[in-house]
Amino acid sequence: MRMKQTALKDVCVCLLISAGIIFGHETGPAVVRVVVEEGSDVILPCSLSSKENIVDKLFDWRKDGQKKKKEVFMYDAGDHSNNGQDEQFKGRVSHFSDQLKNGNASIKIRDTKISDSGNYTCHFPRLQPRQTFYIELVVGPALKDRSGEIPGAAPKPYIRTLNPTEDRALLQCVVEGASSKPKVEWKNSAGNILPAEEPQVSDRGGRYYVTLLTTVTKTDHYRCVVTQEEIHHQTDSEIYVFINEKLCEESSSKELIGWLGGGLVLGALILAAVLVLLVATKCIIIRRIKGFPLLGQDPNSSSNGSSEQKKLAV
Repeated sequence: MRMKQTALKDVCVCLLISAGIIFGHETGPAVVRVVVEEGSDVILPCSLSSKENIVDKLFDWRKDGQKKKKEVFMYDAGDHSNNGQDEQFKGRVSHFSDQLKNGNASIKIRDTKISDSGNYTCHFPRLQPRQTFYIELVVGPALKDRSGEIPGAAPKPYIRTLNPTEDRALLQCVVEGASSKPKVEWKNSAGNILPAEEPQVSDRGGRYYVTLLTTVTKTDHYRCVVTQEEIHHQTDSEIYVFINEKLCEESSSKELIGWLGGGLVLGALILAAVLVLLVATKCIIIRRIKGFPLLGQDPNSSSNGSSEQKKLAV
């Protein structure tokens, strides 16, 4: 029986982890750990087990700080003006007003930032007895443009078209001044990576400069994507390329017809040359059939053995 309970507990923990919520701290107050990716919205849970109506109650959300707790969200019997709210959370926090009657004091933080990571408390100071819930929020870094916040993050790449023709275009992407070696890729509008030439990389004073070329033959929006995994930085630039595909098809058709025509003429010439060669070497026998004169013979003339096969020596 004990083994079954342990197995059931393990299954529950796995389910909670997969949902991004983990309960921790076997000793002391229970802590709910919430994991989310940077830039996503997150819900910090806080609900009374009694499901008591808290529409006319007070609850206060705070985040632990280095010196003092930061005010995140306060609700007091319908008032949630949050005059004392910390600047970090201005305009990003809301509650679920329709769930208050069920004892749900959870809040939603929009557009999470790395700095939102930390320990939060949801406190009911006027309940008897008082109740406090503990939540740990972990905001994992996501790939995004950090060129304005991290020194050495690669700026947006410079892209241009080189030597365009009617049926193709050579695209150039130039990345300048990256502090860590970036990965540079060309992608089409579907997000597929395009085959490209070997990147040209140079190191100047600890800064990387990269040039990447690719050739395209279709009309599309193309992006040069620059990624620095170490600092979770990614940026890109886009260019639109127009290829006259109808003109290319017509050109290809004309070329095909030209090749076919040329092939037929060449084949006829080769066949004629072979026939001449065979006749010249007396390898071809021209047979006379009754009623059909030989070449150069008077049709009215007669000869013995009209049914006899004769050879024409050329």
